[in-house]
Amino acid sequence: MRFPKKATEDDPRHRPAAATPPPHSAAGRRKGTTSRPWLVVSDSGRSCLEEVGKHSIMRRTGLPARDLRILDPLLSYPSTILGRERAIVVNLEHIKAIITATEVLIPNSRDPMVAPFVHDLQSRVSSPSGAPHQSVKAPESSGKVLAFEFRALELCLESVCRCLEAETLTLEQEAYPALDELTSKICTLNLEHVRHIKSRLVAISGRVQKVRDELEHLLDDDMDMAEMCLTEKLGYQYNGESLSGVEVDNGASQLEEDRDEDFKNETDSSHGSLAAFKPNIQELEMLLEAYFVQIDGTLNKLSHLKEYVDDTEDYINIMLDEKQNQLLQMGVTLTTATVVVTAGIVVVSIFGMNIGISLFDVATFSQFWETTFGTIAGCIVLYVLAIGLAKRSGLLQ
Repeated sequence: MRFPKKATEDDPRHRPAAATPPPHSAAGRRKGTTSRPWLVVSDSGRSCLEEVGKHSIMRRTGLPARDLRILDPLLSYPSTILGRERAIVVNLEHIKAIITATEVLIPNSRDPMVAPFVHDLQSRVSSPSGAPHQSVKAPESSGKVLAFEFRALELCLESVCRCLEAETLTLEQEAYPALDELTSKICTLNLEHVRHIKSRLVAISGRVQKVRDELEHLLDDDMDMAEMCLTEKLGYQYNGESLSGVEVDNGASQLEEDRDEDFKNETDSSHGSLAAFKPNIQELEMLLEAYFVQIDGTLNKLSHLKEYVDDTEDYINIMLDEKQNQLLQMGVTLTTATVVVTAGIVVVSIFGMNIGISLFDVATFSQFWETTFGTIAGCIVLYVLAIGLAKRSGLLQ
């Protein structure tokens, strides 16, 4: 059994949503508020492009401004899935969306990478039979349709996992032949190719690791998963409002006098009413586990590829060390030959001196050839002795 983690002030997942201004507040009428197109896909599959501003989105979804900054395409935020009181914020790779209990809002719908996701969302989210993975349902809920927010979240995870899996497969098809070619022929071109592959491997591994860590965090925290059960929370709130409506009829005048105070405490009361609410998170947990296994498999493929790259680098280093040893042995051999030849040059230099000795007085040149061949033979003997001594001491193989 998992125990919910203690909420911390630094964790954005456990920060309470800020109280949103009413529809006719001054913030909503603020001039100069920039708006951008949002694709809105309803639970019936209908979609439309709306030009709305940040404050309209905040009132519509109940999200604070700091959560909307996560979806800003100009800012770089890591992969994040946040569960709030009325919405789920999804920022996974190219997928950026706000999921509520009845609709999905997509800020970057014009991105070509998002087009397949939008098409799947429009065609499959409204059809329960079109849910991509029916195996993620709980055994006891056979035939039970997943909630709208879960189906939309599943499509987000499916799109991200499919994209990362495709990139991993493409990298594998390019990396293994390049590494094998490098082991057979070490050259600058092959080394540069492998360097680019390794850079791509590190980048993809980091992206996959972030998605995996986010899913693992959600699976380890029951409070975060409970926040994402929007449909159940909405039904619970409706039931609470219907019961409180009977009591309001008996004391309408008193509530009219305390309207301002109730509005100030609206957010606190909503959190208090949901304090005892414990939604069933089994379906969401199984859904997240299914994609956690999938993204973990992708990460394992990248880990195996990284190990293959490391093994290839070790093999290349061994080959280079062997070549370096051969060059060093050749250097020792040439140095020994130079020393021996230098000894013969000394003998020649002695005979080349302009001095008078008895050897120059001989009429025949037999002594000259004897001296010449003797010097050469002596150099050869010295060279053989030096090489034999080096091999015996282990300097040469």
